[in-house]
Amino acid sequence: MNFLVCNTYEEVSQEAAKIFEAQLKAKPDSVLGLATGSTPLGLYRELIRAYQCGGVDFSRVTSINLDEYYPIEPTHEQSYRYFMDTNLFNHININKENTFVPNGKAADPAAESVAYDERVKRLGGIDLQLLGIGENGHIGFNEPSEQLHAGTHVEVLTESTRQANSRFFASLDEVPTHAITMGMTSILTARKIVLLACGKNKHDVVMAMLDDKITTSIPATLLKCHPDMTLLCDNAAFKG
Repeated sequence: MNFLVCNTYEEVSQEAAKIFEAQLKAKPDSVLGLATGSTPLGLYRELIRAYQCGGVDFSRVTSINLDEYYPIEPTHEQSYRYFMDTNLFNHININKENTFVPNGKAADPAAESVAYDERVKRLGGIDLQLLGIGENGHIGFNEPSEQLHAGTHVEVLTESTRQANSRFFASLDEVPTHAITMGMTSILTARKIVLLACGKNKHDVVMAMLDDKITTSIPATLLKCHPDMTLLCDNAAFKG
């Protein structure tokens, strides 16, 4: 695992952007695995800025998002499709037909999950996967458990995750109770992984990433098995 501590959140975003820009310059038709939440926003701003300055081209890129609430309309302001359009896709030259997010209104979410994994396989796999990390160590919506799913699946969200995400909704009652998420094998088959962790509330999980233990009670620790994984964190997450 590669590990870099940056002074600030802004520096974390800038370092992550350098990795993505290098990937696209090396392989313009890359398949990018993307994530949502507050942590990637700085990275997306940096990528938009790079595109506007002519430093990066997204015209041949395909994107695959990690997860989506279930059930939720794609037009809902808290859906991850809406998030990606608003915070990245609408501001770069990516072909929207080549951007994929799980269908939060699928009539059969289990079938949607199988089809999602099949799509990734048809695309030849993910070249670069972006990840955030939850305070409890969840990756995507793979919550701490004695057993984890390998492939994309429907996950029941823990109360702590719903509480953490409730700040984006009018009330906790409006936070969906389920999500469609890539499983750990789906994530670990990416050729390269970048994990971002920022803020003092991520300190404990960052420390868990830096020891030699792997446990499904902290799903992110499984990333230590990956041959090309980079963890970027700020001083607030690392301090102490």
